[in-house]
Amino acid sequence: MKRVVLPLCLLLVSILSRGSEAAVSCNAVVANLYPCAVYVAQGGTIPGSCCTGIRMLNGQAKSASDRQGVCRCIKSALGGVSYSSKNLKNAATLPAKCGVKLPYKIDPSTNCNSIK
Repeated sequence: MKRVVLPLCLLLVSILSRGSEAAVSCNAVVANLYPCAVYVAQGGTIPGSCCTGIRMLNGQAKSASDRQGVCRCIKSALGGVSYSSKNLKNAATLPAKCGVKLPYKIDPSTNCNSIK
C-alpha cells in the first residue's frame, strides 16, 4: 500500500505545482479526479464520486483549448511518476467505465495537441 500511496501523493503534488494552461486549471483537474486515486492504485469498485468528477471535468472542458489543457495536466502527472501497467490501465479505462466519452486516451503517450 505504501508503494502506491507515495506515487499518488507525488502525482497530486506535481499537478498542483503546475499552472493553468486553459480555462480548466490543473487544480480543478485534481479536485475532480482525486476520488479516482484509490481505484487507479488498487482497482476494485469505482467510487461514484470518481465518475461524478470525470463527468464534471468533461463538462467544464468546453473548447479544444480546455480539453488540451486538461489532457496536458493529466499527461504531465502520468509522466512525472512511475506507474505499473495495471495502474495505467485502470486510469485509461475510467472514462468508459463511468460512461464518459473523452476525446483522448488517458495515457502518457497521448498527443494533447491533436485534440479538437
